Amino acid sequence: MALYLIGDIQGCDDALQQLLDTIAFSPSRDTLFVLGDLVNRGPHSERVLRRLMGYGAAAQCLLGNHDLHLLAVACGGRTLHRKDTLDAVLQARDRDAMLHWLQRQAMALHLQAHGRELLMVHAGVLPAWSAADTLSLANEVCAALQSPDARDFFHAMSGNNPNHWSPELRGEARLRVIVNALTRMRFCTAQGEMEFQTKEGAAAAPAGYMPWFDVPHRATEGVAVAFGHWSTLGWLGHDNLYCLDSGCVWGGALSALKLDAQLAPVGHELIQVQCVAQQQPG
Repeated sequence: MALYLIGDIQGCDDALQQLLDTIAFSPSRDTLFVLGDLVNRGPHSERVLRRLMGYGAAAQCLLGNHDLHLLAVACGGRTLHRKDTLDAVLQARDRDAMLHWLQRQAMALHLQAHGRELLMVHAGVLPAWSAADTLSLANEVCAALQSPDARDFFHAMSGNNPNHWSPELRGEARLRVIVNALTRMRFCTAQGEMEFQTKEGAAAAPAGYMPWFDVPHRATEGVAVAFGHWSTLGWLGHDNLYCLDSGCVWGGALSALKLDAQLAPVGHELIQVQCVAQQQPG
């Protein structure tokens, strides 16, 4: 049995097929952990969703910002953007099945084996959050996503404020901060104030900000964390940090990292397949 972490697919099903062929993936034997942004900007979001749905428990998926955007559009909480490539999902005969499955995916995942922990999120973890905090707060969002009032959640999900966490937050503001941290954050201050405009690599941090994983003494410092979302950061594999977004949809690569039974990278080698660019970032 093998475990694989896979970065942002974003509708690039041909690259996903090639990657799965390269690793000789078998859903009866192996498990995929897909780190969010399954859909959008690439050409075949519907094929990606159908494929991962078909793998059952062998595909454990996180929700990224593009996945939440699709769900929000589908329920009328948002409108399509000019560069979205979601029509094939929204107009499919099996649209409801795909959306139902997507809406029930996780906001954070956690594995533990032989004294080692691995926390998986799409974007980042605020410095004050432990792994247990992150999972608990992620579950609050999942509960809102799956509630009869999910439409209200999607209408209120967007926005940059509040831009920092407080345990006293309630309602829409609380959920928005959690969503933004888990699916949009790249940079924050040492106090956990998030910044959402900068999309360049780690060296482009605005004054007073730093990559979220560089905040000194963050509560998840002793836990391995895997994430995607940051294509301009590219592959990162050191100090208990694994960034798997290698910009497939922008003409980069789709990446997988194989883990052993101790949740450590096998040979610390990244498995990548190249992908043809579909759009320019923006």
